[in-house]
Amino acid sequence: MFNKGAVPMSFRKVFVMVAAVAALGVAAGAAFAQTSQQKALIDQAKAAGTVGEQADGYVGFRVPSSDSALTAAVQATNSGRREAYARSAQAAGGEATAAAAGARMFETQLLPRVSSGQWYRNAQGQWVQR
Repeated sequence: MFNKGAVPMSFRKVFVMVAAVAALGVAAGAAFAQTSQQKALIDQAKAAGTVGEQADGYVGFRVPSSDSALTAAVQATNSGRREAYARSAQAAGGEATAAAAGARMFETQLLPRVSSGQWYRNAQGQWVQR
């Protein structure tokens, strides 16, 4: 009746919908983890090419920085995202992981928002300028 290992298409559709809804929750959760001042610092650093979005769903330093406020802002953002990705994976259940939630967030929400001239780190670990 069922092929062992095969997943019914309706389950896949449900999983994708749940993941999409969870991703929206992740975006909202991550936004609350940082202050408006921290967000402004990160936005400025993105424009300068110091930091960028990464394929794992976190903000990373493209070049070293001695700016302690920027480092704290990146840490706060990544901490919020880490928690949100874990909640998303838990809500999705099954074999979902926080790493998969972060990667999906990058693909669906973060990468499309990378502006022209900004940098992002692809899944191969290379920094690419849009």
